[in-house]
Amino acid sequence: MNPRRMAVLMVALSLGVAAACSKKAPVVQPTPPPAPAGQALPETRPPAPAEAVAEPVVALPPIVRDDPIASASLDDLNRNSPLKPAFFDYNSSELNAEGQKALDENAGVLKRFPAWAITIEGHCDERGTAEYNLALGERRAVAARTYLVSLGIAADRLRVVSYGKEFPFDPGHTEAAFAKNRRAHFVITAK
Repeated sequence: MNPRRMAVLMVALSLGVAAACSKKAPVVQPTPPPAPAGQALPETRPPAPAEAVAEPVVALPPIVRDDPIASASLDDLNRNSPLKPAFFDYNSSELNAEGQKALDENAGVLKRFPAWAITIEGHCDERGTAEYNLALGERRAVAARTYLVSLGIAADRLRVVSYGKEFPFDPGHTEAAFAKNRRAHFVITAK
């Protein structure tokens, strides 16, 4: 027999023996000695179960069955979204007071519908390079997400994406159009 093959066989055999020897015998509880004649055995009780710790109950606003938002399809919800965009100043990802107010209202809606998952899209106006606007759009989406999380919305419900200047809300080339395009836009992706 080949010495190398013999060595492999010996290693395999020793591993098998080691594995067989490493099993522990089950622990057997001793039985109590019989009680002397005329005496009763002491009563043995199982240990008391651990007390259950009550988890706090968080009251969520009720979802009304006749509510048009609750019964709408995803397409209808996104077409007539109850979530408002947060607008940003030029070259900024800081939330201003108006943006915070929009996000406060959005947080109320998201708390009312806790099963919704949301994508926050970061958008920019057409000024600046594509790379710069993608980075700025991401910072805007992340700022909106961070603010919503600070209001108690679970982070795993919020996804961010940046579109930079690729999908303008207003295709105009005026300051008014640019202001509409600098935004965090909300899309409901699951309900």
